[in-house]
Amino acid sequence: MEKAQANIRINELRAIIIEANRKYYVENAPTLSDFEFDMLLKELEALEKEHPDLITPDSPTQKVGSDLDQNAGKNKSKEFQQYPHRFPMLSLGNTYDIAEVQAFADRAAKGIGNTFTYSCELKFDGTAICLTYRNGKLFRALTRGDGTVGDDVTENARQIGNIPQQLSGSGWPEEFEIRGEVYMPWAAFDRLNEERELEEEQPFANPRNAASGSLKLIDSNMVANRGLECTLYHMLGEDLPFTTHDEALRKAGEWGLPVSDKRKTCSSIEEIEEFITYWDTERKMLPFATDGIVIKVNELQYQDELGYTAKFPRWAVAYKFKAEQALTRLISIDYQVGRTGAVTPVANLEPVQLSGTIVKRASLHNADQMQSLDIHIGDYVYVEKGGEIIPKITGVELSRRESGVTLPHFPETCPDCGAPLVRDEQEAKAFCPNQSGCPTQIKGKLVHFLSRKAMNVIAGDATIDQLYSKGLVWNVADFYELTKEHLLTLDGWKDRSAERFLKSLKDSKDTPFERVLYALGIRHVGETTAKSLARHFGSIDALMAAGKEQLLGADDIGEVIADSILAFFADEMNCETIDRLKAAGLKFEADEAPEQKSDVLAGKTVVVSGNFSISRDDIKALIVAHGGKAGGSVSGKTAYLLAGEKAGPEKLKKAESLGVKVIGETEFRALIGGEIPGQAGDDETDAGDEERNVGDDGMIVINEEGTLF
Repeated sequence: MEKAQANIRINELRAIIIEANRKYYVENAPTLSDFEFDMLLKELEALEKEHPDLITPDSPTQKVGSDLDQNAGKNKSKEFQQYPHRFPMLSLGNTYDIAEVQAFADRAAKGIGNTFTYSCELKFDGTAICLTYRNGKLFRALTRGDGTVGDDVTENARQIGNIPQQLSGSGWPEEFEIRGEVYMPWAAFDRLNEERELEEEQPFANPRNAASGSLKLIDSNMVANRGLECTLYHMLGEDLPFTTHDEALRKAGEWGLPVSDKRKTCSSIEEIEEFITYWDTERKMLPFATDGIVIKVNELQYQDELGYTAKFPRWAVAYKFKAEQALTRLISIDYQVGRTGAVTPVANLEPVQLSGTIVKRASLHNADQMQSLDIHIGDYVYVEKGGEIIPKITGVELSRRESGVTLPHFPETCPDCGAPLVRDEQEAKAFCPNQSGCPTQIKGKLVHFLSRKAMNVIAGDATIDQLYSKGLVWNVADFYELTKEHLLTLDGWKDRSAERFLKSLKDSKDTPFERVLYALGIRHVGETTAKSLARHFGSIDALMAAGKEQLLGADDIGEVIADSILAFFADEMNCETIDRLKAAGLKFEADEAPEQKSDVLAGKTVVVSGNFSISRDDIKALIVAHGGKAGGSVSGKTAYLLAGEKAGPEKLKKAESLGVKVIGETEFRALIGGEIPGQAGDDETDAGDEERNVGDDGMIVINEEGTLF
C-alpha cells in the first residue's frame, strides 16, 4: 500500500481501536467481538511494520488498553485514588493460529539458546488486578489502568471471598505483588443479569464486563453481593526465591492465594497443542468463562533474558479460542411483557449444552433482529452465551432449513391485555402503552415495589398473584391499606402469616428515600441512579419540580433517563400514588439535609472534574452547603468549572469555548471562605514537608512533576 493510503487507513484503524478500547475497558460495553478487535489490531500492526516512520508513541500498538477514564465526571473510576504500578502491567500478544504459537516458541528458543519448558494455563475471561502483600497482609489492590498507573480498588477486593486478607503458612517475602484476574462465574453472571432483566436494566454483555463493572462499584457492600472470584497467575518482587513460574504459583497456593490448578508444564509444541485441544472442548463444562490458553516460558531467568516490548512480554503469548456457539432447532417463540411494557421475543429451543449450562431459551431482542436474521420456526439456529439472562441467537444455518418452516410475525397487540403496541424507535422495541390496565405490567410493578432492593417486604410472586386476583391490590399504595381481615381471605393464610406480612409492611416505612425512589419503578432508574437522584435533589418534591436541565445536572443522568423521569411525573396517576404513599408514612426526603453554611454560590452551577484532596462527593456537598448546585456537564449556564488533577480534557475544552471560568481547589477554597477539610493551608509548602508525600497507609505517591519522592 502506498504511504499516503497507508496513513489514511492507519488513522482510521487507530480511531476505531481507541474507541473500542474505551468502550471495552471504561464503559464495559464492547462494540466489537474479541476476534474483530484482534483482526483490526493485526491490520494496524502490519501497516505500521510496512511503514515504520508512521508509528507514533500513542498508537494502540505501542501501549495497553486503559481502564482509566480520561473524561472526568460521570464515570465511577474517577472516584478511586490512583497509584503507580511498581512494575509495568502489560498486555499479552495473542493469536488464533497454532502456527503463530510455534513461531513464538521458535523466537523464544532462539533468544534463550538452552533447553527450557513452558507453563500452559487457562486464560480467564475477567478483568486484570494487581495485589500487593506486605508482611503477609493484603496492602493494596490496583486495576491495570494504563499499565503504569491503576485505580485503587483495595476495599472492593476485600469483598471478594477467595482473596485472603492474611496469608497462611510461612516463607512469604516481606513484600511482593501477585497479578491475576477477577472474574464472575456463570452462575453469578446469570443471577446478576436476571436481576437486571427484572428491573429492565441493560444486562451486562458478558461475564468479563460484569466483573469489571462490579470491581469499580463505589459501594463495597454491593461488590460483596456480586459473586466475584479471583485467580492469580504472576508473582513479582525483589529477589523472589523461585527458579520457575510454576514453583512460584505452587508456593502462592500454599500461602492460601487462589491459583488455578488447571495448568501444565510442557516441553514441546506438541504438548502445548495437546493441552490447547483438550481445553477447547472441556472449557464448555467449566463454571466460568475462559477464552484461551496462556503459554509462558517457565524459567524465570529466561523470562528476564527475553524481556519486553513496549506492550507485551516476549516470554508469553495467548492462544485465543474461537467464540463458542451451539447449533440447535428453534421450536417456537414467546412474546413476553415486562413491567415497563416492553415486549421481548424469546425463542424456545431444543435443549443444547453451552458454556457449562443446558440452554433451552434464547433472546431474539426485537422485531428488527428477527427480520435481519430471517428466522423461521423450525430453523436450526446458532446460539451464543451473550449478555442476557438467556443466551442470544446469532445466526441461522440456512443449509439445514427444511420445507414446512414458518415465518413468525411480531404481534401488533399486547399478548397480555390486547392493547395496540407502540414502537420506541430509539430502542427498536415494541411497548404496551396500557400501563394502568395491563395485568403483567401491574403485577410486575407490584413485585418490584416489594423486592429486596426496594421496600424489602416479605412477599413473593404467589402473594402478589393472590392479592391482585382478589382485587385487594392494584396500585403499590394499596399495600399500606391492607388489613389482617383482607389477608385472611387469601388461600392458605393464617393469623401468623398475616401478622408477619403486615409487620414487614410497617417496617418498610423506615426504608431510606433512595430505595423508595427506586421502588417506584421509574423506567431506566435503577438502584444506582436512584441513589444519585436522592443525593442530588434530597426530596421527592425537589425531584418532581426539576426541569430537564436540572435533571441533566445530576450525576449519571442523560437525556433518556431525564425524559423518562419527566414522563413519569407528568402522569397524574403516578403523582396520586406518591401522595398516598406519603400519607402512609413512607420516606420521601433524604435522612440528612445538607447543612447550609453560606449563600456565596447561590444561583450558581459548579461542574466538578478531576481529583481533589477530598472525595468528589465531599466537594459537591460543599457546593450545595454554600448555596450552589453541583452540575454534571458544562453548559452556558455553568458558573465555574472546578478542575482538579487530571481534569477531563473535553470539559476543559467546552468551558473554554463557552467562556466558563475554570478554577482550582485553592481558588474554590478561597471562594467559600475557608479551608477544605484535609487540605493544607496556603502557608504550607511541599518543601521540607515529606509527610504530605506519603499516603495514610504509607504508600509513596507522585509529585506534580511525575517523579517519586
